[in-house]
Amino acid sequence: MTTFIRDKFKKIDYSLLISILLLAGFGVIMVYSASYPISYIHYGDANYFFTRQVQWLLLGLFFFVIAAVIPFRLYGKLSPVFIFVSILLLIIILLPGIGVERNNSQRWIQLGGFVFQPTEPIKLFMIIYFAYFYSKKQVYIDQFKKGVLPPLLILGVVFLLILKQPDLGSAALILLACGIIVVCSGVRKIHLFMLGSIGLIGIIYFAFTSAYRFERITSFLNPFDNHLGSGYQLVNSYIAIGTGGIWGSGLGNSVQKLGYLPEAHTDFIMSIILEEIGVFGLVIVLGSYLFIMLRGIRIAKECTDMFPKLLAIGITFQIMIQAIFNLGAVSGMLPITGITLPLVSYGGSSLLFTMISAGILVNISTLTKDAG
Repeated sequence: MTTFIRDKFKKIDYSLLISILLLAGFGVIMVYSASYPISYIHYGDANYFFTRQVQWLLLGLFFFVIAAVIPFRLYGKLSPVFIFVSILLLIIILLPGIGVERNNSQRWIQLGGFVFQPTEPIKLFMIIYFAYFYSKKQVYIDQFKKGVLPPLLILGVVFLLILKQPDLGSAALILLACGIIVVCSGVRKIHLFMLGSIGLIGIIYFAFTSAYRFERITSFLNPFDNHLGSGYQLVNSYIAIGTGGIWGSGLGNSVQKLGYLPEAHTDFIMSIILEEIGVFGLVIVLGSYLFIMLRGIRIAKECTDMFPKLLAIGITFQIMIQAIFNLGAVSGMLPITGITLPLVSYGGSSLLFTMISAGILVNISTLTKDAG
């Protein structure tokens, strides 16, 4: 076992590993900067959110190492269990007394003093399941009912259960990440066109048939029309970004985090980064994500086995799509969905399972020719 682990660490993609750790470390610094005023106001401790983020990062690092050394095929064998757990969690979260409601959404489960967001592990579980299924069904990949349809039925159930929370952002994120795996699995173009059309129609239907979701989606188009209501968060994000300019106002010098910008340390931490560090902060974040994406794609391309190839693609694009959703919301280019910035925003569940996902990606890098 010791030799196996030692061999693993000799082969891993260290450039990918370092970029992940540096981005997570940068996130901890920015969480402290963005949260210390509200931490002190609400908890009497300026380090409240910072301390918890560090604790979650340390836990994430522990599971990152485990995920990086476990034989990756074990994930595939456990995929039926992951799906069962996913659906069970999504049902439990809707039960009174267990599901926790915040900001008109019931997205958290509380067990004693422990609160976590089930959609975070479910993002990873669905990617593992899709990658495993389509890698095993390559012989039937041209047959829609036998080689394509079964995982999509489960995806539909998961999508609808997440909408019940309601959380269209996470539901769409999982749909897109799984969709990319389907595209890369070799499914016939006619099937892809049909599935893409159904998925797009479904998202549009569910987005516009709920007053709550409709307001969340359309408020970004004209935020100044209701700058004290639905547009308040985005308007204050604009103010933060505009105040920072090119050079920023200096680390720790944000004004918007003093209670003006809601969720400054979570969903809108990028606004604070731009306000305090300016373009330099944007380069750090975008550069890190771009590098992770390029390494993830290269790792996937160099895998000869279909399961790790699809798994690497799924993990890479799940992280990238989440980053795009968040950055798009902060800049007013996409609707505000409550999606955090992976590895950077405050949030224990998100940080933990993003680190686990990254650990699996590093694990897969040991299978490629240019690892290390």
